[in-house]
Amino acid sequence: EVHLVESGGGLVQAEGSLRLSCGASGFTFGDYAIGWSRQAPGKEREGLGCIQTGNDTTYYADSVKGRFTISSDAAKNTVYLQMDRLTPEDTALYYCSAASSVLCPLIVHFPSTNDYWGQGTQVTVSS
Repeated sequence: EVHLVESGGGLVQAEGSLRLSCGASGFTFGDYAIGWSRQAPGKEREGLGCIQTGNDTTYYADSVKGRFTISSDAAKNTVYLQMDRLTPEDTALYYCSAASSVLCPLIVHFPSTNDYWGQGTQVTVSS
């Protein structure tokens, strides 16, 4: 059974940084792409970025390019989302997701292409 578990959320001041983790189990890590997305209250889910774990190729939405960085540790079956220069507008519930045989741009811009989702971790940025 596939499991994705996000962790690392919390409260951070504006201009601060936070690193989220997505622990994956139940599937062969290198065969999947792992995406990150977020959903703020009253807003639609927004795709942020993705990593193809087989070759560490990344893709980012324009809204976070240059501020957010995705990396993976295959030995730990974990993908990270490093978030820098955070603003209150980054406050949201952050999710990781996984998909096989799907390219990262589709995962980011078409969330329905994901096969599995985690439960999310809350990030709150204070001004």
